[in-house]
Amino acid sequence: MRVWLTGGGGFVGSNVVRAALDAGHEVVTTAATFTPPEGAGYQVDHLDMTDESAVRASIDAFNPDLVINCAIMNDWAQLYADREAAWEAYVGATRHTSAGAADADATYVVVSTDWVFDGTQGGAHEDTPPNPINLYGALKMASEVVAIERGGAVARVSGVNGLHLARPATIRAQDRGFGYFVASIVDALEAGNPFTVWEAPEINMRSTPSLALECGEIMMMIGEQKATGIFHCSGADSVTRRELAELTCEVFDLDTGLLQYGPPDPDSLMAAPIPHDSSLTTPRTEKVLGHAPTPVRTLLERFRTQREEGFA
Repeated sequence: MRVWLTGGGGFVGSNVVRAALDAGHEVVTTAATFTPPEGAGYQVDHLDMTDESAVRASIDAFNPDLVINCAIMNDWAQLYADREAAWEAYVGATRHTSAGAADADATYVVVSTDWVFDGTQGGAHEDTPPNPINLYGALKMASEVVAIERGGAVARVSGVNGLHLARPATIRAQDRGFGYFVASIVDALEAGNPFTVWEAPEINMRSTPSLALECGEIMMMIGEQKATGIFHCSGADSVTRRELAELTCEVFDLDTGLLQYGPPDPDSLMAAPIPHDSSLTTPRTEKVLGHAPTPVRTLLERFRTQREEGFA
């Protein structure tokens, strides 16, 4: 396939690029500033995702079989400070990319999130009605509506962990969600430093963790099968932060004695409420794609292999 995607310099996007290349596909990705190393095997178009003519021209020139919209405005303060720009970055970009996909007769996928749910809908499946409680979730829900109404697919990711392939180090330490949580624990404990696992009712305390590369692989399945509708790119197990931290220590052979538990850093406060339990289930994804969710231990084992020996 010929795969065109946005946000290849981001965490999820860089893994989608890798999944596409591993499957033997040709790849073009957009990025604001990221430039891949020489010989990376794919092309980067530097363009503004809110510029419809530039987006459509890039898609047109490549004539893809699969278009995936991964890019986001990844700054909560900016989302709330400039809501018009946020709407264009999410919903406008979804309109532009989905229209370009339609013109190319390509399968379309928008990447969404478990945070379209309110935190009381634990175990939500693909047909559970969303109920976002913050602007990020609302923008993702609106983007989902655009994609579905235009005959595309939605790939909701959940508690994404793994390697950021466009950056040499973990992009950030623990935050109030589940992203980067495992890498942050491993970085701290391997250095012999203690790590405080945050526990509080106002943060994301339960999720179904996923591996970024496997999320990309599921998106390739969607493209290969020309599938439409909503899919959940999540692991098989709903776990708490404490459970995930302790299992990480088991899989990575780390000292659980370095784990501590306590409230979040006050400086980590986000601009709006966060879902407490964002766990997902995957009945439609299993039925349509034939993909059973992977146990969290297996995902962590695969992450360790990627981190220590190269990608697998």
